[in-house]
Amino acid sequence: MSHAPELDRVWQIIEKVGVCMLTTRFAGGLRARPLEARSDRTCDRLLFVTDAHSAKRDEVARWPDVGLVFIDAADKAYLSISGTAQIIDDPDLRAGAWRTSDLVWWPGGPHDPDVCVLVVEPATAELWDGPSSAVVAAYEFAKARMTGTAPDLGENRKVRVDMKS
Repeated sequence: MSHAPELDRVWQIIEKVGVCMLTTRFAGGLRARPLEARSDRTCDRLLFVTDAHSAKRDEVARWPDVGLVFIDAADKAYLSISGTAQIIDDPDLRAGAWRTSDLVWWPGGPHDPDVCVLVVEPATAELWDGPSSAVVAAYEFAKARMTGTAPDLGENRKVRVDMKS
């Protein structure tokens, strides 16, 4: 795995934010829903504990390309990830991804027959890092208006995540 600062920033946002919007395709178009990501940096993937009977199972089986969006409003960081998903029904993987908070949804624990793991292998990430304070943003907008230039609201960095390392 590359240790480029941009890639480290991608993982940092994932781990700080935790919950993302997962978008899948279905016969009628696109569907997005919030899910809690569990990063697995050692395998360059994201794990999501989910219900074995959800529509996600059929959707990713038919159309494995997915999108993930993480937003860190406090840092004004916006992260979009494209990747490939699959459902893996492996007891060890379920146990490894399991958190105590999952008991709210599956009281039977990681071995509950209704639990499976959605695994996403990221392909590309696009990151927007904005100014960290509203004061900085207001200053940039005012400066841009007075000078006729574009405001400097941060940097759009596109990062290629190579999962075949």
